[in-house]
Amino acid sequence: MSSHDGEEHDSTGHDHHHDHLDAAVDARDDWARRRRKGIPTDENLLVVACMDERIPIEEALGIELGDAQVFRNAGGKVTDDVIRSAALTTNFFDTDEIVVINHTDCGMMSAPDEAVREGLEAQAGDLDAADLDPSLPGLNVGDADLLDWVKMTDDIDAACAAQVEYLRESAFIPDDTTVSGYVYEVESGELRRPDERIAEEISERRA
Repeated sequence: MSSHDGEEHDSTGHDHHHDHLDAAVDARDDWARRRRKGIPTDENLLVVACMDERIPIEEALGIELGDAQVFRNAGGKVTDDVIRSAALTTNFFDTDEIVVINHTDCGMMSAPDEAVREGLEAQAGDLDAADLDPSLPGLNVGDADLLDWVKMTDDIDAACAAQVEYLRESAFIPDDTTVSGYVYEVESGELRRPDERIAEEISERRA
């Protein structure tokens, strides 16, 4: 029997189960075809983070699967591919916020420059002839130093602030995109803003 509110009910007044099934099927269809339907992430968010296995991105940011697109690389650095991805999602997928996550004890601070250079030379041989992108043969660092491409880190707070500025200044990213950065402390499991090292302030005597 049909009710006056337009919904189908059985003789006991309960909704038919197919209503719940149809809603679940529709939701699954939206999930599976998000890009084709033009459905953005739930939080219109892109996260750029280090690939370190100790950073639980969803837990640290309080988000769930579907809330954000996540781009991870060594050091959480804004590379040309980060700019490419950020440009696409902010201009075509309705993303209006980018969050950068760097972290303490990052592997990009674990070796001196020359050790990194020697290790890569031992593997690749002539670095000037080595392709950086297999889909673009001949792409190399040009006149730049190899370490400019590797992007090692000296200070995690300065590095985090720099990545935020790189994104804010990119001509490919809309000016109204909100960009912020945080440092994840692997020792505490918490986020903090760059240059707000609480441990230093509470572990030293006040002047």
